[in-house]
Amino acid sequence: MSLLSRPIRAFRRPPDVAVDTVLAAAVFLAQLAPFTTMREPWSPALYAPILGASLPLLLRRRAPLAVMVAVLVAVPLYDLIGGGPSQPIWYGWLVAVYTVADRSPRAHRLAGCGITVLSTFLVVRPGSLDTAVRGTAIWLAAYALGRAAALRRERAADLEERAVRLERERRLEAERAAERERTRIARDMHDVLAHAVSLMVVQAESGPLVVRSDPDRAEAAFDAIAASGRDAMGQLRRMLGLLKDGEDARDPQPTLAGLPDLAGRVGETGLRVSLTVTGDPAALRPDVDVAAYRIVQEALTNTVKHAGADRVDVALTWEDDALRITVTDDGRGPGAAGRPGGRGLVGVRERAAACGGDAAFGPAPGGRGARVEARLPLGAGA
Repeated sequence: MSLLSRPIRAFRRPPDVAVDTVLAAAVFLAQLAPFTTMREPWSPALYAPILGASLPLLLRRRAPLAVMVAVLVAVPLYDLIGGGPSQPIWYGWLVAVYTVADRSPRAHRLAGCGITVLSTFLVVRPGSLDTAVRGTAIWLAAYALGRAAALRRERAADLEERAVRLERERRLEAERAAERERTRIARDMHDVLAHAVSLMVVQAESGPLVVRSDPDRAEAAFDAIAASGRDAMGQLRRMLGLLKDGEDARDPQPTLAGLPDLAGRVGETGLRVSLTVTGDPAALRPDVDVAAYRIVQEALTNTVKHAGADRVDVALTWEDDALRITVTDDGRGPGAAGRPGGRGLVGVRERAAACGGDAAFGPAPGGRGARVEARLPLGAGA
């Protein structure tokens, strides 16, 4: 296909040199056409002005104004030499005028117009008003065609530049969207893995301690490990499905409705979890609902992993225009040895900000423990 497309493109748009060569030859032959009907002998010197009005066209793209001046100098010589047939139209002059209008800057175009107006009565035969008017009309037509071609080319260049710019912007927006999606998936995977692995580690550490003294509790710990693993695998399978083309990954995301179950799983580690709801619950946008669940999940995960706490309180407060989430534990406070800050708490702030809200974390009131607080707007336009 590529071997055929190159000759096709070359045929559709030949080189500029070839076009100008053919054009100069055509103008030369057109100016010689009147000699074919002339019976009287003519002076060979008449070929000089005809060549002078034709050959400069080979350079019309490089120096349009200079070519037009050269043609205007050659045309009056034809009348000065005399003895030849009348030339109805000097085609080389019209081509030169067209080229100046098409390819010259504004200053050169104005100069060309002035030169053309002054030389009009030199180009046509003197004493003929009709010829002068006809020559002026033909010159204006050639100039108008040249300007139309220039404007059309500028318009095509503008459209091409706009298309390139739009394509570049579309590509950049696609890259930004992909980056946002990667960040979201990474954040979700962190939340799922950190929560599940933390619960599994705590249960795995407590299981061997009670396997002989309290077999029922040990069995419950191992069941909790298996349940956490299955839940993590299910959520990871859903998120990884988003990365595969053509896979239907429309399983529902976790929402506030799943908080009691989340609190129950965390409570199986031995941590006492309290969940309280204040105010009248309102409908949430899907992204806000998911963010609320993930914020509570990350706060509980952080407590299980680092706080060394005995109790954690989760409070949902429904306000007129926002949902306020507060998670408070009685363990080691933020900044204490053994409780480092992590990517998860940064993710809490990012999730809240993505929904138009905000989040903060610091020591709990009274100086013991830590507190994570987030405020998520309820409005549809948040």
